[in-house]
Amino acid sequence: MFRSILLFVKAMVFLMLMSSGVLGQTAGLSHVLDSQPADFIAQHYRSLAAKAFQEAVIPSNKEFWLKQKNVLKQRIIQETGVQRYPNLPLEIKETGMIVKTEYRIKNIRFQTRPGVYATANLYIPEGKGPFPGVLITHGHWPDGRRAVIFQEVAQVLAQSGYVALTIDAWGAGERCTIAGEQEYHGANLGASLFNIGQSLLGMQLTDNIRAVDLLCSLPGVDSTKIGATGSSGGGNQTMWLAALDERIKAAIPVVSVGTFQSYVMNSNCVCELLPHGLSFTEESAVLGLIAPRALKVFNANQDANPSFFPAEMLRTYANARKIYALMGAKEQLSYQRFDTGHGYWPVMQEAMLGWFDHQLKGIGDGSAKPRPSVLPLPAKDLATYPDNQREKEVASTADFCRQEGSKSLDINHFKIDKAYFDGKRESLKQIIGTREIRVIKRVDKLGDQDGWRRMVLRTMAGQTIPFLWYASRNKVTSYQLFIHSQGKDSLSSEAIEKAIQNKENVILLDLWGTGEQASPEAQQIDGRLPPFHTLARSALWLGRTVIGEWVADLEVMQKWLKQQGCEKLTISAYKETAVAALAFSIWNKTDRLILYDCPKSYHFDQRDSIDYYNMAIHLPGIIPWGDVALMKTLSTARMASYRERTMSGRVVE
Repeated sequence: MFRSILLFVKAMVFLMLMSSGVLGQTAGLSHVLDSQPADFIAQHYRSLAAKAFQEAVIPSNKEFWLKQKNVLKQRIIQETGVQRYPNLPLEIKETGMIVKTEYRIKNIRFQTRPGVYATANLYIPEGKGPFPGVLITHGHWPDGRRAVIFQEVAQVLAQSGYVALTIDAWGAGERCTIAGEQEYHGANLGASLFNIGQSLLGMQLTDNIRAVDLLCSLPGVDSTKIGATGSSGGGNQTMWLAALDERIKAAIPVVSVGTFQSYVMNSNCVCELLPHGLSFTEESAVLGLIAPRALKVFNANQDANPSFFPAEMLRTYANARKIYALMGAKEQLSYQRFDTGHGYWPVMQEAMLGWFDHQLKGIGDGSAKPRPSVLPLPAKDLATYPDNQREKEVASTADFCRQEGSKSLDINHFKIDKAYFDGKRESLKQIIGTREIRVIKRVDKLGDQDGWRRMVLRTMAGQTIPFLWYASRNKVTSYQLFIHSQGKDSLSSEAIEKAIQNKENVILLDLWGTGEQASPEAQQIDGRLPPFHTLARSALWLGRTVIGEWVADLEVMQKWLKQQGCEKLTISAYKETAVAALAFSIWNKTDRLILYDCPKSYHFDQRDSIDYYNMAIHLPGIIPWGDVALMKTLSTARMASYRERTMSGRVVE
């Protein structure tokens, strides 16, 4: 009897709320703002990137640069996670060979990390030798190292008396998740490496340093005459390799040099991302690390990517030239522009050949030479595993993340010690990244609709934070704040209705980059890539994370709520924002957390459904730090978690 009466009362309350327009109307109330504001995020991030470029230190004397050079190298190694294995056996295995009139091609694999192998092709000219050696790094073309343009470059070099090595970049070519199936090695897949304390850039660098080890080990190669070249993402690899490995005597990065500033709010791969890069350097300094060794930069006048526009390259070149001058090697740095689009075109190959002849063979004046005829082969003929039966040691990103993540999880253990927990709270701030302190300028009320107050919090920096407020008529001091990574339109109306029935003040907040606070420009750049691809990459360049930006929004919102008399704060957070709510509760008093679809762990479980969480989820080094479990341990909030999931979105029973 009592249960029936209770159900009847609940039903009547629900109907009254429905008739008053309080419930079931959140979709109609989703727009707080009357018009689309200026894209604050795009403007702000570009401003921060421009400031970083201006503040990048250009050395004034050689002694200062030599000290700074070593510090910069160590910082790059730290941020990328690059590893060196000079004493690790190469374990080169040949699986096939193609014999041509002037050269041979060996299909090989070799060891780049303990128990990890890379697929490659070795182009060996006929003749006595020893020959100069050149490492060729590919960009984002189908078939990786076996793409037509990289075959052409290798054939040109082999016919001209160079041993050329082409290597599949980490996660590309024959190193994708499923043998024989092409995939993009970046986006959420490549970004998963951040969570285990690695980076796609660092994985590639480690491989390429080992590729130089291989070239130098060959009896037919002159180890004092090693060059490197690559196009697009491969050109980026060439630059980083030459900066960190002084065995590279001459380098030609093609359609890849611009400015780090231009990477912010632009379309680039995570393989070209140096975490925190703009917080301590610019591209000119990385080029400067190559001095006094020979460097020639190729750019295309018709390149479609603003990051690689010749105008951006020239800004970097001007500052790099100052470093080369300090090292007494101005003549060793040059550039050439071509009236082409993005690629490694025949005219570029001819310029490459003449310059390498001059730098590595000591012949000619460095000007272009006609290239020999080339005939690219079917990709399957160059496959290390033509039947796709590759060895398990040819690890994919998925394999590596699972393996390394498990190691970190095994060694993590919580000590019941205040100093340990205090240290973890502080080190988490480094992982979350720089958080600007949002200062309230004013909070505007834009009118009421169906019981909801349309509100905008404006910061001194010009940020507009829209939210809806259902103020309890009982003037209670408890507030429930709802957040979702897809904006307030995606919030559960059932959960909101329950909070209102409980007579709480209810806030529906659009966080940084979500809902009405989204960046239209970033969304356009993302295209078919996972949401937050542009913003997550840009944030990491600036030493930030999307999670950190959300925490900053929650902090300024809490300040305002306290001004309204809030004494008890509940945060209901969905998907990626659940991690932000957890982090917030570690440093800020929060009475209760209600987490929906929160990752139980950052441990990589499977490649399928890799995009269940968007790119905002990633936090560099979060697994070695202690993972979600430690975040929950550090939080003092009462906590309820519904539908905890794996990183691929599978519900954890």
